[in-house]
Formats: sequence, C-alpha cells, structure tokens
Amino acid sequence: MEANGEACVLNGGSNGTAPKSSLSAIKTYGKKKMTAEVCHDDSAPSVKAQTIDELHSLQKKKSRPSTPKSAAAAAGVFSVTEENRQKLQLQSISASLASLTRETGPKVKAVKQQQDYLTPATLNTSDSALKFTHVLHNLSPAELYEHAVKYEKSSFITSSGALATLSGAKTGRSPRDRRVVKDAAAAGELWWGKGSPNIEMDEHTFLVNRERAVDYLNSLDNVFINDQFLNWDPNNRIKVRIVSARAYHSLFMHNMCIRPSPEELESFGSPDFTIYNAGQFPCNRYTHHMTSSTSIDINLARREMVILGTQYAGEMKKGLFSVMHYLMPKRGILSLHSGCNMGKSGDVALFFGLSGTGKTTLSTDRKRYLIGDDEHCWSDAGVSNIEGGCYAKCVDLSTEKEPDIFNAIRFGTVLENVVFDEHSREVDYGDRSVTENTRASYPIEFIPNAKIPCNGPHPRNVILLACDAFGVLPPVSRLSLAQTMYHFISGYTALVAGTEDGIKEPQATFSACFGAAFIMLHPTKYAAMLAEKMMKFGATGWLVNTGWCGGRYGVGSRIKLAYTRKIIDGIHAGGLLNAEYKKTEVFGLEIPAAVEGVPAEILDPVNAWADKEAYRQTLLKLAGLFKKNFAVFASYSINGDTKLTEEILAAGPLFD
Repeated sequence: MEANGEACVLNGGSNGTAPKSSLSAIKTYGKKKMTAEVCHDDSAPSVKAQTIDELHSLQKKKSRPSTPKSAAAAAGVFSVTEENRQKLQLQSISASLASLTRETGPKVKAVKQQQDYLTPATLNTSDSALKFTHVLHNLSPAELYEHAVKYEKSSFITSSGALATLSGAKTGRSPRDRRVVKDAAAAGELWWGKGSPNIEMDEHTFLVNRERAVDYLNSLDNVFINDQFLNWDPNNRIKVRIVSARAYHSLFMHNMCIRPSPEELESFGSPDFTIYNAGQFPCNRYTHHMTSSTSIDINLARREMVILGTQYAGEMKKGLFSVMHYLMPKRGILSLHSGCNMGKSGDVALFFGLSGTGKTTLSTDRKRYLIGDDEHCWSDAGVSNIEGGCYAKCVDLSTEKEPDIFNAIRFGTVLENVVFDEHSREVDYGDRSVTENTRASYPIEFIPNAKIPCNGPHPRNVILLACDAFGVLPPVSRLSLAQTMYHFISGYTALVAGTEDGIKEPQATFSACFGAAFIMLHPTKYAAMLAEKMMKFGATGWLVNTGWCGGRYGVGSRIKLAYTRKIIDGIHAGGLLNAEYKKTEVFGLEIPAAVEGVPAEILDPVNAWADKEAYRQTLLKLAGLFKKNFAVFASYSINGDTKLTEEILAAGPLFD
C-alpha cells in the first residue's frame, strides 16, 4: 500500500514476502514510514512482579494505616527516626496488651508496618507468650469494611454504601451489669447507693476480668487498635485507646471519637484511658460481683474499662461518657448529656431531653449550625462537643422525617441491627425484627450544617424538654436558676402506656440530669455547676413541653410540632425574654402571655382543659410524682450544709 496506507510485513522473508508456512502479520500506519522493521508497538513495559501476590501488592500504595507522613516527616525532620517511632508506637500498644499477672503479652506486630518484632521469642516462657498478635492500628474505613465483610458473618454493605452489622444477643446497653471499682478515692467522690447507676466492684475482681479480656484479645490473630481523642476543646481533650476484636467496633469508634490528624498521631504517645473490648467472650459468672455473663467494668484509678459478654457498641460510647462525667468536673468543666446548636449570630443553645421528647429533632435545625447531638462540655472557654460523630436512632427513619440523618447513612456509616433486602441490600427502617433499637453511627461531618471544629461560645439558652403525657405542663416556661436545677435533677418525661386493654394512665419517667445511667457524681453537683455557669455567663433556663394539652394522653391532643418550633425560634431570637409573664399554681412556672405563631389559649394549660377539676387533680398527681422522685436527693449536703438542697426543693411544686 502507498502513501496513506503503506503496509509493513513482519517476520517475512528476505524479499519481504511471508514464508509459505504462516500468514503475514500486517499493520497499517500513517504517512510517516516506521523504521527498524517495527510497524507499531503500543505495549507498556511488563510489570516487575514475579507472582500474582506481588502484582496485587502493587495495587496498594505503601503507607502506615491512616497515618500518612506529615510535611515534616516527608522532609526528613524527625525528633526520632521513623523506625524508632514505629517501635515506640508498638511498645505502647504491647504494654496495653500485657497481662498484669503474667507480666507480658504476646509479641505484637503491625501488619501494615513490616518492621521486626519488638523482642525475639524465647523458650523459657509459656506457649501463650510465643503467640504473635497482628495489630491493626488506626485502619481507614475502607480497610475496616474489608475486614468486616471478610471475617464477620453478620457484616454486609447496603445499597447506600453503609456497613450493616449485628451486635449479637445484646441490642442495647446492660446497665445492671455495669460496675465501677470502689477504691478509697472513688468511695468518697462518686455517688453510691439508692438511685445511683454506680454498682460497686473491688479491685481484685476488676483485675480478674481485665486478665480474662486481655487473654482473649491476645489469643486472636488480629486485634484492632484505635487511638483517638475526646472533647473538641484542645486544652481539655482526652487521649483514648480502644482495643477491640471486631472491625465493626473499630469503625464505630472511628466514627464516634475525634479523629486525630496525621501530625497528632505522630506524637500521640500513651493514652489517658484504655478500653479492652472482649465482648465476644463472657465473664465468669462465679466471679465476685458478677450477676450474669456480661460485665462492663470501669476502673478510674487505672483509667481502664473492660467489656465482656456484650458486643453492643454503645457500651463503649457511653462508658467513655461516664468517664468524662468524672474527669471533667475535676477540672471545673461541666459534662452534659445534651444536644447543642448555634445560630449564625453566635447564639448557642443546649437541649436536654429523654427519648421521645424531640431533642434530636429540635436541636437539628437547618437554620442553625449543629455543634453536637448528644455529649458536651461547658468550660470557661465555652461549649465543646465530646464526640466526633453521631449515634442516631433509625427506626422508621425516612428522608421526609429526618433528611440529614437519612442522607448521612452512606459509605463509612455503621448500621446496627437493621433489616435489609437480601438481593437489593436496601434497608427497611420500619422492620423491627432484630430490635426496636436500630442505630446509625457516622462522623459528624456527614451532617451538612455541622460546625467544624465542634465548639462554640457560652450558651445563651438552656432548654429542658419534657413530653408531658399528663397534659398539665405549659408548652413553654421561663425558669429561675433554682427551678432550672430542680427540673435538671428531675429529668422528667412521661411515657405513653400500652393500649392492649384500652387506654391506660401515662407513666412518669425521671432520669437525673437527663442521663442518670451515665453520671458518676451526685446529681446535685452537676446541677450546681450548671447554675453557676448560667449565672456567670448569662444563660436563661426554659422548660418546653412537647407532649399533650387539653387533657392527658387519650383525651387531649399532642402539641403540634409547628407550635413547638415557633416557641424554640422565639427563644433563639430573644423575643421571649421580653414577654409578659404570669405564674402557674403548684409548680410556680412563669408562662408568657403570648408567643408569635402559637395560639394563646394553649399557653396556660388550664385554659385548654374542658374539665377544670380533672385538670387540677391531674396536676396534683404529677406534682406528687415529682416530690416522690426527688426524695432520694433531698438529703444531699455539702460538708453537712443542706442549704443548696433546701433552695432547690423550694423551687419544686408546692401543694398541701
């Protein structure tokens, strides 16, 4: 062929013709004639790998798992060599995995970091000391997905990209199996006895359980380590290490704690608190203080927590929250079980409320920035989120009801105990086959209006939410400092009773400080700190009823969410501070005469009841329940002085 299509014949004879035994290999090319008897070669150099394993190894860049080199490290600026830094890191982890009684743990090796073992195995120890445990340290979500899907039968990737998994037999917390070591210091500092969530155990029993957990973890081929932070306040953050057996638990804590930067991990050092999660392995029921095969044990002196017999991930989150309830007040910082958001002008609001009161719905406001949904600290510097993620209920979740939470369920999110379609992997959030308590754990940055970093100035408003199914509390009340302490300690809401045999009476529920299961000190101490900070920084307390009006559940009607939102908007805007107020009987609550967008007749609950006598009897009944609940706190004193308790009691309901 000429010009535009000249032909080239390879491997031909001397005259350019192909040998008779084979066909010509013909390739066409453009106008420019090729040289060296090669018409066209579009092949790339062959890979250097000699085996398929080597080829697969080329697919992934070599790096430390979730700890890429910092700029200083890339430039070779180290206070210690990289090799020594890795050895120090493994030594710290090895110390965490060491058994106190046996004085050693197995030799540990980071799978992604191929340095030599820390110390050679010797033959003068037991066989258990010869076991090598692979440490998977700060893996990325993608790596944890791979481990979960490969090794955990209950882990699957859903259609939205989230990791769905099961928590085993326990699908919620086990508060009756939670123990705290009662040593000399804890005996005088913590809240013990009637009403307290702190069930005592001795140091020896803790060490027995600790050794059981560590021995189990050391028997595994792979152990997951998370080194992370609690508290977005950089001056008061806590370094935590979580040692766990499941990739699901590691991913959960990756989401829930604050994720260190590469530079922060370089200098992380030893943790301030360590969790040993051996939840797949039971405790010994015959050990002193144990009442079942489940035990969640906290030792404040050793700064350690041990989990046996439950794989429910929420035990780690709430266990650390309890620890913060102890550590932060010792620094003069108030720890709070609350939601928190901030307006564009910098006005911060705290939201307290038990399940069903609307805390999540009302604190998640697209017009405002979300600082956090569950756990916070209030220091002299302002408010800060304790966590780096959210742990949202997802039963009956829909994009219409909770669009931000629904859209946050994507790659990186952990879905606990949900049901999904076997083929499409689409989640059915209405299916309660596994449990009512289905949950989603995701990093807070998955929420579009999250404020990063998660801290802000001092709160202007402290909002206590109650779903009053008795229908006698006003939709909104302004509280004095003493009333704020009283209702904060009470932590009231009302559950709607079942209707299997017809409508029954509502059931009052009280949870001290709106989180009794997690507090360590006496509730009055937290309440006094709250009042002190409110007075110092000029915050106002509010009681907002999101429950019923015009009668109790089954008679009246639930207050419309639109009205509650108008009330919350009025609090944020500051308009309610200047409203005209009057006091109610019995509870002595100050209620506004008018709120923009809210019918005036529902602001004073007595006006909404057709039967005034029924209203008064129901009001007195609820007041009696408040008084009965508060009796457990009435004897609290500070060095024998009961003045504060008397002041708080006087702010409660008064009746003959």
